[in-house]
Amino acid sequence: MKKIDFPVNFKFRISTFANDFTATDLSGHTIAYVRQKMFKLKEDIQVYNDESKSEVNFNIKADRWLDFSAAYSFTDTEGKEIGKVVRKGWRSLWKARYEVMDEAQQPQFTISEENAWIKVLDGLLGEIPVLGIFTGYLFNPAYVLTDSNEEVLLRLKKKPSFFGRKFEVEKEGKIQDEDTARAMLALMMMVLLERRRG
Repeated sequence: MKKIDFPVNFKFRISTFANDFTATDLSGHTIAYVRQKMFKLKEDIQVYNDESKSEVNFNIKADRWLDFSAAYSFTDTEGKEIGKVVRKGWRSLWKARYEVMDEAQQPQFTISEENAWIKVLDGLLGEIPVLGIFTGYLFNPAYVLTDSNEEVLLRLKKKPSFFGRKFEVEKEGKIQDEDTARAMLALMMMVLLERRRG
């Protein structure tokens, strides 16, 4: 996942009991199939090369039981930690915010929600019978991944769809090839968490 042709599309499957999605690049080529193990006390996610699940490229694991401040570590095929993403505790209740650490545990990127009101309106309308099924078309939150200079590098946006199953990652700034996998893994984990929050 070093050299990626953006935009990248995440499409969740709704026909399975697992929380899983496929990531495809500009040409429609599958760059990852992400599968979250269900009924685990700690998050446990496998990132496969494609839907055949023939090869695991990365693992994402939480450092504790479900928690507002859990850290999610990324490991490669050799079990080497290449970084992690950390949810910023109570600050994330209103407006989602995550920090992405590099392999040396140093802050590298920040992921933040662009407009918290969209989530509020989505939640309110979602409680209204019949109208609630249309929230996936009306309210579409966006998240930006920024560097230490607050320059936007990647933007993840929910696309209009039933059940909130489509997302798109666009490249906005220059990101080093060696950092792309870490940034994409952080966005993949973040979208799993935020989609569950609603």
